[in-house]
Amino acid sequence: MSSRFGTQDLLACYQRGVFPMADARDDPNLFLVDPDMRGILPLDAFHIPRRLKRTVIREPYRVTADTAFTRVMEYCAEETSGRESTWINSAILNLYSALHREGHAHSVECWNGDQLVGGLYGVALGGAFFGESMFSRATDASKIALVHLAARLIEGGFTLLDAQFHNPHLEQFGLIEITRAQFKERLRKALTVEANFYSGVGSVSSDGGTSSSIGSSSGVVTGAGSFTGSGAVQRITQIS
Repeated sequence: MSSRFGTQDLLACYQRGVFPMADARDDPNLFLVDPDMRGILPLDAFHIPRRLKRTVIREPYRVTADTAFTRVMEYCAEETSGRESTWINSAILNLYSALHREGHAHSVECWNGDQLVGGLYGVALGGAFFGESMFSRATDASKIALVHLAARLIEGGFTLLDAQFHNPHLEQFGLIEITRAQFKERLRKALTVEANFYSGVGSVSSDGGTSSSIGSSSGVVTGAGSFTGSGAVQRITQIS
């Protein structure tokens, strides 16, 4: 791929249903992927396992959105036990960080005090959210981030949550596999939807945090503009 490949080129790829990857973290080259079979998480059938539901409601971590996007990507790129290699190279890190600054890429973070212990990131386009990667440094942190993401997407009117590939870890949340043609038809419809990553939850403030459009007294969102644990579970179970 050309070194002149920029954020608008990247968005055009997502509109076509393809996405870039690298062979390894230290490989500077990118290539486009168009899987024969696509993994998606249907938002109208998103499942929260019973034990995890209790954990989400208990709120062991503080959950935010778009407060540490590049750090989330950097942690996703790190090699860990059981994941000795990753595909997030410096080109991808720079490209998606730029896309985040333009308002098209988002992250959800889990914090234990001031320590970032889990999170995920992806790209929003129309009513589609393309999940890219997630990481966890504490029990259930990435799972809690995913639950909060699903609640936020449902609240914002999204209709498609792309997981890219089949992943046994995601089966517990209702992951299904569909063909390339089926995915692109769903994507075509989702791109006509005017969804909002912050609708009813919060918007990015000048300090990089989020501000809520709903008072914290509702019990659904916090003063920082993120769902409470019980609020996230409630929003998902209302539709699934």
